[in-house]
Amino acid sequence: MKKKILIVGGTGFIGYHLAKESLKKKWEVTSISTRKVRKIRFLKKVKYIYCNISKKKSFKKIQNQEYDYVVNLGGYVNQRHKKKTMESHFLGCKNLSNYFLNKKILSFVQMGSSIEYGKFKSPQKENLKINSNSLKSTYGKAKLLATNYLMKQYKKNFFPVTVLRLYLAYGPKQDLNRLIPITINSCLKNKKFPCSTGVQYRDFVYIGDVVQAILNSIQNKKAKGQIINIGSGNPIKVKDIINTIKKISKGGLPQFGMIELREDEILKLYADTSKAFNILKWKPKISFADGIKKTINSFK
Repeated sequence: MKKKILIVGGTGFIGYHLAKESLKKKWEVTSISTRKVRKIRFLKKVKYIYCNISKKKSFKKIQNQEYDYVVNLGGYVNQRHKKKTMESHFLGCKNLSNYFLNKKILSFVQMGSSIEYGKFKSPQKENLKINSNSLKSTYGKAKLLATNYLMKQYKKNFFPVTVLRLYLAYGPKQDLNRLIPITINSCLKNKKFPCSTGVQYRDFVYIGDVVQAILNSIQNKKAKGQIINIGSGNPIKVKDIINTIKKISKGGLPQFGMIELREDEILKLYADTSKAFNILKWKPKISFADGIKKTINSFK
């Protein structure tokens, strides 16, 4: 029988790429989301359902359906709308896991975030004891509360959950308001664009590798009840990222130092990825230079 996967947030960047790979596996793919699918991310064989997981009554739309795998990529991020951010990432996750608690699913993958670590020094390990009250970011706090809730569900009810703490994903069809797409867009148009000094180090991982990590988690019993970092483990200086894009695209006029660093900016953020390798047998296959080339080519 065909496996059935439910992707919450299937109209988003990661959701689109996961749906695409799931279809290649001949799985039945359903996406639930609060946003209509954009033309560039539409996949013919995906069943798209409008559903808001922070509202319990929304689950009526999937109540007669059975799924083998559930992947939660959904959520709203806007620091100015703290209530909505908390509802979509914590309450939504809580509702979703409670709904599937007695539904005999094989795997539930929650997309967490490196922001859950707050100011902990890098390389950041999964066993760090984090107090949610110490986190300034509402998004980080909501993600951590969701992680803690799911780990309790695993311990109490053997709920088959894996939390993947993702660092910075990039690749084709990403929203244009992110660092790498903004830079590519400006460089391809040979435009001036403002940047910070670029002294920060960040951990980027190509979208194809992120999707592979999700698929490895879905089909791995040892991953159940685990929190696992998904990153490259090799931080790259933001200035080098911009200059790499400039060099490959043969254009662009970055104005370094035009954007001030935030007062609380953490200068070095990257993952300890040993757990991903040991449990999931996963490590990124796409180098940063190759990933950037693939992403630039998708703009042309």
